[in-house]
Amino acid sequence: MKLVMIGNGMAGVRVLEELLKIAPDLHDITVFGAEPHPNYNRIMLSPVLAGEQTLDQIVLNPLSWYERHGITLHLGTTVTTIDRARRQVIATRADGTTISASYDRLILATGSTPFIPPVPGHRLEGVIAYRDIADTETMIEAARTRRHAVVVGGGLLGLEAANGLKLRGMEVTVVHLGAWLLDRQLDPTAGRLLQQALEARGLRFALQAQTEALLGDAEDGQAGRVRALRLKDGREIPADLVVMAAGIRPNTALARSAGLLCDHDGRGGIRVSDTMQTVTDARIWAVGECASHRGIAYGLVAPLYEQARVLAAHLGETGVGRYTGSQTATRLKVTGIDLFSAGDFMGGDDSEQILLSDPVDGVYRKLVLREGRLVGACLYGDTSDGSWYFDLIREGATLGELREQLMFGRTGAVAALA
Repeated sequence: MKLVMIGNGMAGVRVLEELLKIAPDLHDITVFGAEPHPNYNRIMLSPVLAGEQTLDQIVLNPLSWYERHGITLHLGTTVTTIDRARRQVIATRADGTTISASYDRLILATGSTPFIPPVPGHRLEGVIAYRDIADTETMIEAARTRRHAVVVGGGLLGLEAANGLKLRGMEVTVVHLGAWLLDRQLDPTAGRLLQQALEARGLRFALQAQTEALLGDAEDGQAGRVRALRLKDGREIPADLVVMAAGIRPNTALARSAGLLCDHDGRGGIRVSDTMQTVTDARIWAVGECASHRGIAYGLVAPLYEQARVLAAHLGETGVGRYTGSQTATRLKVTGIDLFSAGDFMGGDDSEQILLSDPVDGVYRKLVLREGRLVGACLYGDTSDGSWYFDLIREGATLGELREQLMFGRTGAVAALA
């Protein structure tokens, strides 16, 4: 059977890796990738920006891997049309020529696109998103000749970008709408500890701050290269480089043009079943950040790999597994700063909290329990027990005697109960 995959990122290629293990000869595989690179670890772009790794070191599947498995790979090629009636995809190469491929089965692994707030000046030179190798190279080059950077967004990606640019020698300010950093991944206490640690590294922050406009260096301030960011309160922050890290959205334009149902009036992901099959067309599957499963589009790698295993089993005609959703955990990739969160770490009136706070050593631990079960964890400074807490959250088992020893981590709990 002819299997075509649109997208050459981590989720899609993991499907192929799993499929080749269980049914290596079942499909004639063709892959279209918009970037000119083989599959690489997008998670490790931040260490590349920080100068801790090179681009060559983050490649997951070199060109030789595709050749060895007989996969036809079209790099630097953008698919423009899915003809579901003829079961054919049509793509445009970087040189403008077109190419087509027929399919019996089609995988959409188109990932996500960065959300660029439509503020005045967002198209100025020097205003970029942070999503791929090209963006990373742009930032590295800017750091060689520019001084002031502003990162819009105090989430995981924004803080990793800010830290990398600071290590490259730039003066960096992070503009964030929230009252504390990582307000979707940390509680206020852990967010403040994180801010203090990053400020000690020389980063600056403007919290509860909204961008009003980006100003250019032309006379009217509306053209040329970006020179400043203006906030709603009138403050202006110097900026030779502005990195937009204000979130992502599922990349579904191609799917919508092919008539595939997407969630939230088309703004959400491609709607799929528990086998990752699109609900619109039985010959088409979607996986990764572009897919919407039970109303959720996941942006972390662990759920995407879980989806990939289920999809590969069905494509390989060896499994009847179902993907039923994922519990997710968060870690920050900034050297020297350890944080972890999972589950319902904020809690509520129907839950209880166990807290450990040591501001001197910069250690904070918050566990949230509900009906005798661990439902959330937020750790800062010492995250060695993060995986254990995550397992307890996923298992959902009643803690029993373990509750009294829970704060002391796996080692302390095991020793106390021995």
